[in-house]
Amino acid sequence: MDIQLIKQRFGIIGNSPLLNRAIDIARQVAPTDITVLITGESGTGKENFPKIIHQLSAYKHGSYIAVNCGAIPEGTIDSELFGHEKGSFTGAHESRKGYFEEANGGTIFLDEVAELPLSTQVRLLRVLEAGEFMRVGSSKTIKTKVRVVAATNLDMETAILNGKFREDLYYRLSTVPIKVPPLRDRKEDIVLLFRKFAADFAESYHIPPLQLNDEAAALLTNFRWQGNIRQLKNITEQISIIEKERLITAEILRRYLPSPHSDLPMLYNFGKEKQGDMSERDILYKLLFDMKKDINELKTIIAHIMQDNQMPHNIDMSPMINKIYNDHQLEKQNEPEIELHPSQSYDNNEPFADSEILEESLSLGKKEKELILKALEKHKGKRKFAAFELGISERTLFRKLKDYNLD
Repeated sequence: MDIQLIKQRFGIIGNSPLLNRAIDIARQVAPTDITVLITGESGTGKENFPKIIHQLSAYKHGSYIAVNCGAIPEGTIDSELFGHEKGSFTGAHESRKGYFEEANGGTIFLDEVAELPLSTQVRLLRVLEAGEFMRVGSSKTIKTKVRVVAATNLDMETAILNGKFREDLYYRLSTVPIKVPPLRDRKEDIVLLFRKFAADFAESYHIPPLQLNDEAAALLTNFRWQGNIRQLKNITEQISIIEKERLITAEILRRYLPSPHSDLPMLYNFGKEKQGDMSERDILYKLLFDMKKDINELKTIIAHIMQDNQMPHNIDMSPMINKIYNDHQLEKQNEPEIELHPSQSYDNNEPFADSEILEESLSLGKKEKELILKALEKHKGKRKFAAFELGISERTLFRKLKDYNLD
């Protein structure tokens, strides 16, 4: 079926190349049995693509069941998906079929699949690999032939690194990935969508449709639309109902658009911390300690080189090195005198700064060891993920494990 015909059939508005590409992939994969993972931000219209795949597939005469995995409580999700036997848990007064049994011969759409508990992910993986499952409270295997299409608005690679999603299930689901573009990457479609929504609301509320002047159209096109199509539709409905004037200017439109968010860099979102996880404070401590250690070591090295007159003649002393040396000397002059107890010995030939650096190095080593242990515990001993979390290479982590006798 032609892409334009697909758009007309499923009510999809837009001519963006990114949108056309996503529709084309859905059209090509539909006749196969391949599992599809649809990704994209919330409000981009991901729910249209499972319908396209179902209607253009050999499963179109079977059932189409859409399941919002994030809306089902964790305690009942297995029962909802796979069914249960009578008496398998409190309140199970009779046997019940699950969605996979009901959708046999059809398509099941798992929306927000990343919200599934890990135990349910194991069951889902078995369905995808063997085409079989067991009801809750039963030992009898049930065969099913169902097309699975999943969707999520989360970064799956981050979810895998955080232990929220099984890596093997991700690769099984994403045999063919479809990326639905955000509205800000479909600027040529924004005004078209506004006109479509305005016409729909005009028909629903029996009012004349809205129209945009050139300035309002430009403002609408250049807005970032964090909520994507859903946000655009909501604002169009507000204006349709509230404004008496049907020609919308940029001044009128600004009253309904939220204040633009700053594009300043944002701190990494560490999410909800679990006990034993590395906190943001731990990461900052690590960075600060490493910086201070490097600076102190550099100061000491340069001071010794200049004092011992061991600087090679072919190296030009840059202003930066001179400044470091001068700062180091100034720090030594400003250091408070320390009274030693008569029982304590002190070598005048040994700079006080050196002993201070030695103490810092020991504390840093202890802190580094604690961070390594936390990272390994968080990722269940997987060195690759622990090294990624610590910001070092796997080879460096292996060396540090040997240094600290953590093998």
